Amino acid sequence: MSTEKPWNSGPRAAFDVETTGKNSRAARIVTASLIVVDARGEVTQEHEWLADPGVEIPAEAAEVHGITTAKARAEGRPAAAVVLELRNTIQALFDDGVPVMAFNANYDFTVLAAECARYGVPQVTRHPVLDPFIINKQVDRYRKGTRTLGALCEEYKVRLDNAHTSAADALATVRLLDAMAVKFPKIVMSAPALHRYQVEWAAAQAADFQSYLRRTKPTAVVEGDWPVLPPEEPERGGF
Repeated sequence: MSTEKPWNSGPRAAFDVETTGKNSRAARIVTASLIVVDARGEVTQEHEWLADPGVEIPAEAAEVHGITTAKARAEGRPAAAVVLELRNTIQALFDDGVPVMAFNANYDFTVLAAECARYGVPQVTRHPVLDPFIINKQVDRYRKGTRTLGALCEEYKVRLDNAHTSAADALATVRLLDAMAVKFPKIVMSAPALHRYQVEWAAAQAADFQSYLRRTKPTAVVEGDWPVLPPEEPERGGF
C-alpha cells in the first residue's frame, strides 16, 4: 500500500480560466483565478488576473463571463504578463507537491498550454491534476443529465455563486471534489495515483463516446488525451 497521503488530507488548489471562445487551442485568456485551501478546506491563497487578450472578445463569450473587449483593454494587463504569472503560480504548487484541480481540465490546461506556447513561456508540468468532471464520469457513470459544474454543484449541494466567473468556478471545483470524496471514498488516494487513473479513465471515456458517435457519423473523432490536448500540427504545404 502506498505511504503517500490522500489528496484531501493536505493543501490543494484549483484554477479556472474564462476566455474568448470554446476552442481550447485557439482561445485567449480573459480572466483567470487560482485558489489554494488547506487540509481543512479553508482558503489560504486567492489569485485573480484580468488580461487584455490582444484580440476582440466575441459578444457570446462576453455574455458568459461579463468581460467586454473595451473593459479588457481598459483594465486588463498584457496577456503575456498574465500568462507568465499564472504559469509560475501553478508551477510553484506542482513543485511543492500540491495537486491542482480544474473542472474539465482538458479545456483549462490546453488553453494555458497554447497561451504559453504563444508567448514563449515554459510549459507547466501538469502533475498531479485532479478533475471532478473525469472522476464523476467514472464513479457515477450511469448518472443521467448533464455534468456541467453547475449541475454537479446542485447535486452535491455545493454553493456556486456568480457561475462563469473564474474565481467562483475555481472554489466550487474544490468544494465539489471534496463532496464527491465523501460519497465515493474509493477516490480518496494519493494525488499522483488518482492522476494516473484519470489518464486511463479519460482515454476510455473518449473511446466509448467515439464508438457511440460513429454509429451515425463514421468519421467522428473524440480525443482522449488528458489533462492537456496536444497542440495542433501545423498545416503542411505540398502538391
